[in-house]
Amino acid sequence: MAVRILGVNVTDVSMREAIALLTDLIHDPDPRTRTVFFVNAHTLNCAADDPTYLDVLNRADVVFGDGTGVRWAARAQGVTLRDNVNGTDLVPQLFAETARRGLRYYLLGATAQAIERAAERARVMFPGWEQAGYHHGYVRGDLSIDVVNKINKAKPHLLLVGMGNPIQERWIDTYRDMLQVPLVMGTGGLFDYWAGNLDRAPSWMRKAGVEWLHLLRRQPKKAERYILGNPKFLLRVGLDTLKGRK
Repeated sequence: MAVRILGVNVTDVSMREAIALLTDLIHDPDPRTRTVFFVNAHTLNCAADDPTYLDVLNRADVVFGDGTGVRWAARAQGVTLRDNVNGTDLVPQLFAETARRGLRYYLLGATAQAIERAAERARVMFPGWEQAGYHHGYVRGDLSIDVVNKINKAKPHLLLVGMGNPIQERWIDTYRDMLQVPLVMGTGGLFDYWAGNLDRAPSWMRKAGVEWLHLLRRQPKKAERYILGNPKFLLRVGLDTLKGRK
């Protein structure tokens, strides 16, 4: 089941169903590269401002809803999303559920220093998977093609791309036909958590849907995204809901 939020088709599943879906995509004999994105209020604001980015999101095979804003937007349409399927929680659970099956992963994103620390941490956290390689996320033009070739040579089953929105989704969309990887996921700031640059909000904040307050305190440079972006998102959702009812 999917719910359309500001023009983006968001897959409505539980966390366990999401893991089962991704596992099936990894093992699908179809050689096409499948792509998975996560959208939150900021991502959807970007898509509302840029129709080309909206098209990029809708070309993904799966889009999951991440955060309170997406849940509110779905509720405005009478849909209660079954889970908060965010990459920070989903990826470790996916690794745990599919451990020791001979699977390989590759990390692409963050700075050179951060991705090295994240890769080291990932090797400790996920011993049931083999790390095929890693590379920083500052890739453009010919360097992107070189990195794609390096990834293909490493033969991972899963590629995690953490470049931030909207850069990572555009990069994945541009190079998906060149990639020889069963599953590619855009994971935002996940590598900064693994590298120790960010820490998760307390569980009570996550359950209350105010994790963004913790992120704002840790990353004040993103104040405009939350303080101005969240009301803009809610206004857009309200107008879109009224338009749909008419």
